[in-house]
Amino acid sequence: MVNHVCISFVSQAGSTGAGDRSQVTERLTALTVSAGTENKITMSGREEITQVLCKESDMKDGEMREFEVQGQSILLVRHNGVFSAVGNKCSHYGAPLSKGVLVGDRIRCPWHGACFNVRNGDIEEYPGLDSLPCFKITVENGSVCIVTSKKALESAKRVKPMSDRSAGDRSTVVIIGSGPAALVCAETLRQEGYTGRIIMVTRETNIPYDRTKLSKAMNAKAAEIYLRPIEFYKEHEIEVWTEKEVVSINTDDARVKFKDGSFLQYSQLLIATGSRPRELKCPGSTFKNVFYLRCPEDANAISEAATSKNVVIMGSSFIGMEVAAFLSDKASSVSVIGKSDVPFQAVLGKQIGEVVMKLLKERGVNFYMRTEVREILGSDGQVKEVILRNGTRLPADVVVAGIGVIPVSNFLKGSRVAVSTKGEIYVDQFMRTSVPDVFAAGDVVSFPLAMMDGHRTSIGHWQMAHAHGRIAALNMLNKQVPVNSVPYFWTSLLGKSIRYAGYGEGYTEILMKGTLEELKFLAFYLKDDIVVAVSSMNFDPIVSQVAELIFTGKRITKKDVLDEDFINVIGKL
Repeated sequence: MVNHVCISFVSQAGSTGAGDRSQVTERLTALTVSAGTENKITMSGREEITQVLCKESDMKDGEMREFEVQGQSILLVRHNGVFSAVGNKCSHYGAPLSKGVLVGDRIRCPWHGACFNVRNGDIEEYPGLDSLPCFKITVENGSVCIVTSKKALESAKRVKPMSDRSAGDRSTVVIIGSGPAALVCAETLRQEGYTGRIIMVTRETNIPYDRTKLSKAMNAKAAEIYLRPIEFYKEHEIEVWTEKEVVSINTDDARVKFKDGSFLQYSQLLIATGSRPRELKCPGSTFKNVFYLRCPEDANAISEAATSKNVVIMGSSFIGMEVAAFLSDKASSVSVIGKSDVPFQAVLGKQIGEVVMKLLKERGVNFYMRTEVREILGSDGQVKEVILRNGTRLPADVVVAGIGVIPVSNFLKGSRVAVSTKGEIYVDQFMRTSVPDVFAAGDVVSFPLAMMDGHRTSIGHWQMAHAHGRIAALNMLNKQVPVNSVPYFWTSLLGKSIRYAGYGEGYTEILMKGTLEELKFLAFYLKDDIVVAVSSMNFDPIVSQVAELIFTGKRITKKDVLDEDFINVIGKL
């Protein structure tokens, strides 16, 4: 099949001279050689590319295919007889969406579960901030063609249009926090037409950054993991006040008080303060080189201090395991201390925990399970040794504590905002707190989870925080949109990724598929013979497929999973 590329342009004078024709011939020759296409020139006023992708009869309804156009990957979808095309790379980390899950007009990323509308490219589920480029498709004489330009093909991401600030709008939205919930809220407000003042305040020294990379790429500098460049905030008039710690909120006066004694008035407020690391209580926990991982500077300090040193990691859940994996080829020794039998046991189950422990042991990581630290010893204020409850003594130059987190909500004492005994802020499905015009989102909240029929929970997932931020913004604008996202998270260890979707708390049974030894497996978590969550390694896109089924209200039963042809069975649900 011959691909046709039509390039349309016009010179500034409106006509093409001999010199211009020579340049055009050279350009067309280059394009013909590189693309292997048939080319022609039209004079329509701007450079335009039209390329035949396939025959109309080549694609069935509900099918998607990847095509290359001028070196860029494009995803073509046919749904209800209509063809549409968007960029094929997920705007989060660049995963090929052609390997994902298509349901109607919605494509879900195979890696981390972000969703996009294939009709317009808009992001509909997270993680990630940007939408996809969308391209015009025509069908002529049975051929499906893409009509675009070189400029349109230059970027794999698209920022939604945002409204400008209006001097006549005297309202102010104050956002406490600088994580994904805070940032998505600010951006959604502008995308939805809000023209008032937006102020994001944070106690941190940095503007919003990708917190998931702190334990996966510990040597990355803060500026390297910023979610948006500084110029973005200036362009869209989103103020970011750093090193500004909130100490109290007066909801009667709609006023925020800061540690430096200053105040800030708000019309509407979003609390998205996240969580902080739980502190150690054992003797010696205040020695130098006892670290907590909260910000890029912490990650950098741990990475630097651990090089060629003895490292002890307290905690065998996700932060602890990712830190252990990152330091395994940098530190002199890495020892992990955990209370459970194996890492991840409570969330992923014992079998997967055993696989992870074996994987890290092969890289020299030592495990001391079913115990905890009794005391940290040192001299001259410096850590030297860790003593476990069972008497084992471990050499330690660096200690990293990853023993859980606590919601950052202490500044709400004395306010009318309802908070649980654990410090979680109670919100409804619209992210509204107990006080009018005060919203909350992200790790700090307890919210009704749609897939569990409104069961109240707190979920500290990067993806869920994005979703909360969007829902909070929409409801600040009285859109009445409830949160209905399916929890989705991932962990990366030594080049291997485990993906997870759903809500498995209280599961009663795990059904395994695949081969654990070959690191290619699926785990279905069941409660009352219904799948409530799934995890996988090297089994894409099944986790995204299950997430989409849960999102649409479909139920996967134990009988479905036990079927020998379970993948096709699930695919037909």
